[in-house]
Amino acid sequence: MSDCLALLSVAEMGRADQLTITAGIPGERLMEAAGMAVARELRRRFPPCRVAVLCGPGNNGGDGFVAARHLARAGYAVRLGLIGERAALKGDAATMATRWRGGIEPLAPALLDRADVVIDALFGAGLARPLDGTARALVAETLNRRLPVVAVDIPSGVHGDSGEILGLAPAAVATVTFFRKKPGHLLLPGRGRCGTVVVADIGIGGAVLGLIAPQTTVNAPGLWQHRFPRPTLAGHKYDRGHVVVVGGARMTGAARLAARAARRAGAGLVTIAAPEEALAVNRAGDPGTLGADDDDRLLADPRVSTVVLGPGAGIDETIRRQVAAALGAEKSCVLDADALTAFAEAPRRLFSDLTPRVLLTPHDGEFRRLFGNLPGSRLTRARAAAALSRAVVLLKGADTVVAHPDGRAAILGDAPPSLATAGSGDVLAGIAAGLLAQGMDTYDAACAAAWLHGAAARAVGPGLIAEDLSEALPAVLGPLVA
Repeated sequence: MSDCLALLSVAEMGRADQLTITAGIPGERLMEAAGMAVARELRRRFPPCRVAVLCGPGNNGGDGFVAARHLARAGYAVRLGLIGERAALKGDAATMATRWRGGIEPLAPALLDRADVVIDALFGAGLARPLDGTARALVAETLNRRLPVVAVDIPSGVHGDSGEILGLAPAAVATVTFFRKKPGHLLLPGRGRCGTVVVADIGIGGAVLGLIAPQTTVNAPGLWQHRFPRPTLAGHKYDRGHVVVVGGARMTGAARLAARAARRAGAGLVTIAAPEEALAVNRAGDPGTLGADDDDRLLADPRVSTVVLGPGAGIDETIRRQVAAALGAEKSCVLDADALTAFAEAPRRLFSDLTPRVLLTPHDGEFRRLFGNLPGSRLTRARAAAALSRAVVLLKGADTVVAHPDGRAAILGDAPPSLATAGSGDVLAGIAAGLLAQGMDTYDAACAAAWLHGAAARAVGPGLIAEDLSEALPAVLGPLVA
């Protein structure tokens, strides 16, 4: 894992701070660097103007005092408001308050009068209760007045671990966080309140990551690119794997979308196995995709490395039998759509046969049908589902989470909304299968597939339909395999 991709929970970030202080770097030096980073980002975005700094009673407020001091020195007109009394501040926050030479006003909506920009230094990522009282009123007023906000650490009211909005949160144009991002910067709905997230170096050394051993990462090429499959000069199509997509008789488009995506992702050979009445339409599509009506024979073929089950398959005993056969043949499997819903009444019948070689790709509805109403954030639920099923779980959405049974998880924080179109999930299943067929580890393949899916959508832009995604893959794959 690239260390820069690590995501730290609120508790892990607290430990990083403490390890750094224990190693001899004073907390006030970390706070000074944090506040300077906030002031620097505001100065980069806004010329000298009127700034309202909203400070809370803890370390976030201390960061606000530092930012206010540096902005005032740079010629900005700063008004600073504080929750509670200055005398109640403790530790490094109290120290920074003594270094601020300007006035300190009670936190009230009048602070925003004539302000051009607001610094939200009220509460950090560890807030665990809804905003209330004066703090809530101030946040509501920033929203009503549509004032630009620069948030310290995370917008107040967004939970750092879950991305949950605790009652209310400002809409920041930028968020300055420290050392590493937190899951709440990427998970919805909090991600939508963070604006551009800037990660500032405040003097915490990267070595602390080895002591913390975080299990959550940003899903980006640095996570898996060094293990991405690349064709060799001496290779042939069977070296690149044979994918079988098990399709149904009626919704044949889903299987064809998955098959084309598997080929574009690099699989050497792809066959759609479907009932005889669907053979003609499957064969009339892409000439490079094979068609067959005997999935049992194909599953027995040792040259078949990966099977996709579910897209357009139908929900009946047939798909349940096919899933059991594929799992029994010890192939790498991608179970999507109907292959998941078919086990909604007896999920443990499925789970008993799963291993980390299997990838489950549910959207939220399929996830609930298979796993029930698991508590917690999408990250927590995906992790719990992977542990319960013993498979790798790719929970689809605008904040797609990939989770491994061993506890690892990756969050994709930049998938475009254009992916919310019929058939895009079938393409995702096909991309993952194409990578699995080439020998990629299931977790890596799932992460890479989710990232490629989003990157292809961004390359297409507005007007995207599912058929466009496979055609956009070559341009996206090029830099990865160069």
